[in-house]
Amino acid sequence: MTSATDPLPHPTTATTAATPGPPAPDAVPPDRAPRWSLPALLAIELLAAVLYTWNLSGAGLNSFYSAAVYSGTQNWKAWFFGSLDAGNFLTVDKPPFADMVMSLSCRIFGSGTWQMMLPEVVAGLAAIWILHSSVKRTFGHAAAAVAALVLALTPITVAINRDNNPDTILVLLMVAGAALALRAVANGRLLPLLGSAVCFGLAFNTKMLAGCIALPAVFAVYLLAARPKLVRRIANLLLAGVALAVSSFWWAVAVSLVPASERPYIGGSTDGTAWNLIMGYNGLGRIFGGEGNGGGGGGGGGGFSGSAGLGRMFNDILGGQISWLLPFSALALVCGLILCGRAPRTDPTRAALVLWGGWTVLHYVTFATAEGTMHPYYTTALAPGIAALCGGGGVLLLRAFRTDKRWTWALPAGLAVTAVWSVVLLRRASGWNTWLWPTVGVVMAVAIAGLFVFRSGKRVRLLAASVAAAVIAALAGPAAYAWSVPSGSGGGMGGTNPTAGPSTGGGFGGGPGGGGGRGGFPGGGTAPGPSGGAPGGELPNGGQQAGGFPGGTRNGELPGGQGASGGTTPPGGTGTPNGGPGSTGGRSEAGMGGGMTGGGMGGANSELIAYLKKHQDGATWLLAVSNSQSAAQIELSAEVPVISMWGFTGTDKAMTVAKLEELVAKGELHYIQLGGGMTGGGPAGADNSVSSQVTSWVKKHGTLLKESTYSKTSSSSSTTEQSTIYRLDPSDAS
Repeated sequence: MTSATDPLPHPTTATTAATPGPPAPDAVPPDRAPRWSLPALLAIELLAAVLYTWNLSGAGLNSFYSAAVYSGTQNWKAWFFGSLDAGNFLTVDKPPFADMVMSLSCRIFGSGTWQMMLPEVVAGLAAIWILHSSVKRTFGHAAAAVAALVLALTPITVAINRDNNPDTILVLLMVAGAALALRAVANGRLLPLLGSAVCFGLAFNTKMLAGCIALPAVFAVYLLAARPKLVRRIANLLLAGVALAVSSFWWAVAVSLVPASERPYIGGSTDGTAWNLIMGYNGLGRIFGGEGNGGGGGGGGGGFSGSAGLGRMFNDILGGQISWLLPFSALALVCGLILCGRAPRTDPTRAALVLWGGWTVLHYVTFATAEGTMHPYYTTALAPGIAALCGGGGVLLLRAFRTDKRWTWALPAGLAVTAVWSVVLLRRASGWNTWLWPTVGVVMAVAIAGLFVFRSGKRVRLLAASVAAAVIAALAGPAAYAWSVPSGSGGGMGGTNPTAGPSTGGGFGGGPGGGGGRGGFPGGGTAPGPSGGAPGGELPNGGQQAGGFPGGTRNGELPGGQGASGGTTPPGGTGTPNGGPGSTGGRSEAGMGGGMTGGGMGGANSELIAYLKKHQDGATWLLAVSNSQSAAQIELSAEVPVISMWGFTGTDKAMTVAKLEELVAKGELHYIQLGGGMTGGGPAGADNSVSSQVTSWVKKHGTLLKESTYSKTSSSSSTTEQSTIYRLDPSDAS
């Protein structure tokens, strides 16, 4: 083994003595971990727990997923299919694994916001722990601590881990899969590789193709660096492929085996099947647009994350969410691979760099070039790769800085670029913590100077202090953005499109007042979002955001209340109406309906809900409305199933005249709401002929419900132009 002072030392760990090269600076035998290692990890976990849970009851959740979770607690069939409603008319537009986990938590501990969010918080903390363990095995304890801290403080990760979207569980499963793959590479055993495949399969059943972006890097690393001979490696990968296929497609196969007449319509699909959802809306549609995802970088994706292109991660919308350490991680990856030199094929350091580097590059390119829907919170999947490269690659650069004069430039250059980019990002937020960016610049300059002053000799503690100062300066900006979410000083868009930090003037950026409505559980004790859930930031093309909903608004279309004024639908967006029946104009109102109001959909009219429930007359569904957002809010307020006829984007063809006639004839549905963009098409352009036929049939056979029938404040003589709810009885379908 070469000494630590040899030029261009090869990085490795003390646990792989057979590989030439010095150990990591802090490497010790596995049974003699540094005393600070476990306390440091626990402190990071505690910090993350505070960020993920502080003031959680006041943060906006996504009512779309809240309704599905709630339905899963009421009906096991809804739990399996991921139905939006307990009557099983329509599912959400994702596979149900994340909702299954949250529903089980609520079945065990009772329905409530905290019970629903418990698995999300645990998943976020578990991802940090697993990443720390994986990085530690290869790069040492210091690298693991840095990686864990970077992941914990990534702004968009903090924002999404406080929400009930599936991305938190998705990231956990992918990190677990990557860690198991590296274990399989190191020990040559098949079982960890199979476990990795199963994890990625479950990730697929959490968010479909989004869970498979890193798979090419995983398979490539095993084929390149695993210990077994080539034929055995190929055979093991084939077995892992079988495990991946089974764990990925079991749900879609099970769904397809159930006759269409006995299962809910699969939301997000064009034909009601899971296979169409896989290949279309949640597959190629995300990359190329279309399939309900808008089209082009200025369509479905552009409105949320800016135009598609390799620079997207650094734009005004995404820059402050994920890009703080991207330059450093890229430099660490390239330099780390060079430092590995001619290491053996099975070298664990190079294998780890290739895996986490491949993870980062694949996610970066996919997200940057996606022409379909691209929400900022998708980029949380980049965070583990960036964190691992900053921790592991940073240690390699520090070792090279100390031992070889040819590499004295790399670490200081990476830190300097990080500081400059942090200053740029912080200055984009005009008037927000203006003291922070000069502080970052000064502290980083002092830290870099300290590295050179204390580079050689025995002043190890002073060198360590300089390194610590550099880490603090590098993470000050992300930490401030991250803390803005639980503190209520930043973050926005509620549960429908959560972000961190202040508004930077781009697209759907966050900022105080951008919080959406609530998406907790009936009786869960909810509260208004930041700034009272007031209408938030501006939408592209002049539209106004109502209550944080990211799809544009339409005013005055719903009964019992006023829609937000001035709302317009941006091209390619989801022109969702501003609320359900009796929308309060996009405001979040706590306490109504057991504390349930919809994320960004306004509060449902309590008088109308009370009337509909009183006259439900044994029907399965309280009401049928045009879109899933309205349906979710009403369902959570009324605690009874509500039909979404056109799904989340308004392109689902779940309701037809024949289906409606059948439901009415059986007495399973009595009330249907027209409007909300349904006349002549669903909110986002559902098939005109189908929606027009449904509209015509309802108007022909139904009886218009007068507002004065249920509202004490309405004039008794009013035939209510706002009311678009019709009563239908079995005799109307004959």
